[in-house]
Order: sequence, then C-alpha cells, then structure tokens
Amino acid sequence: MKAYVLFYFPLYLTVASYENRLNIKAWAEEDRPREKLIAQGRQALSNAELLAILIRSGSRDETAVALCQRLLSDFDQDLNALGKLSVGQLTRYKGIGTAKALSIVAALELGRRRQSNEIRKKRQISGSRDAFEFLSPLLCDLAHEEFVALLLNRRNKVLFTDQISVGGVSGTVVDMKKLFLHAVEQQASAMIIAHNHPSGNLRPSEADRQLTRKVKKASELLDISLLDHLIVSEEGYFSFADEGLL
Repeated sequence: MKAYVLFYFPLYLTVASYENRLNIKAWAEEDRPREKLIAQGRQALSNAELLAILIRSGSRDETAVALCQRLLSDFDQDLNALGKLSVGQLTRYKGIGTAKALSIVAALELGRRRQSNEIRKKRQISGSRDAFEFLSPLLCDLAHEEFVALLLNRRNKVLFTDQISVGGVSGTVVDMKKLFLHAVEQQASAMIIAHNHPSGNLRPSEADRQLTRKVKKASELLDISLLDHLIVSEEGYFSFADEGLL
C-alpha cells in the first residue's frame, strides 16, 4: 500500500502540473495575451497571441496560444494565407469549433477591409502600381477568379468599383453588356479592367489577350478609354499597358 501511494503521488503531481500549465490563468500575468495587451499594448503581442485572444481557449492538449502557433506554422506565419481559409477548413483543427472559426474569419476579413479602406482614400490612379494597390485587397485573397472594373473620371479618380463576374479556380466569363452598361451609367471617361489568377501565375493566356482586344475595341466605340488590364495575384501583377499590349 505504501509503495502504491509513493508511486501514485508523483504521478498525480505530474498530471496536475501538466493540466495547470495548459490553463492560461496559471501563467505569469505578463505572459497572458489579454493582460499583456492591456499592460504593454497590441504591438507587443505576436500573431499567435492576438489570435488566442479571439478564440479565448485551447483544448485539453494545448493552450490557446499553442493552438494558434500550430495553426500559423502550417501557413508559414502568413496571415494572408490564413485569411483564405473557410470556416469548414478551420474547424478541421482540433480545438477550433465553429464559433472560434467564425471569430478568426471575421477578424481577418475586418483587417482586409481596413487595408482596402486606407488604400481607397487615395482614389486617384496614376499608373499600374496605383491600380494594383487599389485592387489587391479585393482580389489577392480569393481562391477563385473574379473580374472587376475600375471606372474613372477625366482626372483618373475612381468613380466606382464594379464586380463584373465570379468564376471558378481557372477562369471566369465576362459579360460585355454588364461591363459597359455600368460604365455608361456612371458616366465614366476611362476604365481599368482586372482579374486575379489564384494559381499565382501572372502570364496572360490567349483568352486574356482576346478579351483585352475585345474590350479595347468596344471602349473606343463608346469613347471610354481603356487604360489597362491587370492580372493580379499574391506574387504581384501583370500590366497589359506596361507591356505595350493595349
């Protein structure tokens, strides 16, 4: 009996110590994400600690911070890649249920919209780089292709951002009537068309070239200048205007 007690007691301490370590409340106050944010400010926290505040708790096997570190490590610490995950994909991780997944998706989408709003304050397009920076928050995180148009006035200020079509992973169909109907309604003097390549390949296909020629021809008939056609991805962008293909 004494031998049993001697064996069991250290084992109990080991298990209790392990469970205590998983409990964030048992951490030093400066190591707890919420307390750390209050005491040191948001910039003092790592990405994993910020995510841990969102999900609030981990699982039986790991703390919220450890869970978020594991999640981020699977995507090389890339928040843009993490922002592409759906609720279903996030819930495949042990310790992340629907509520936690929704919190992560909502927070990353707010971050994307904030970035987009800051860029949109500029609103005047003076070249392909400006157009790419304006459109990047809208297109680069998508897992499918979308085709959009920037409608501009005579001073190249953005009047309207028009989503023309949504497609699949490898392509989308452009409705020319919809494209130019909105341009005429907005009394646009110029436009920039753009679409994304989820694969990251920025080389234009023959279909991309044909579409550009088609839009160019129609825009000339309506006296609306086609300034550029951009292909965008996380790798950067391809400009038909910069490459002399308009």
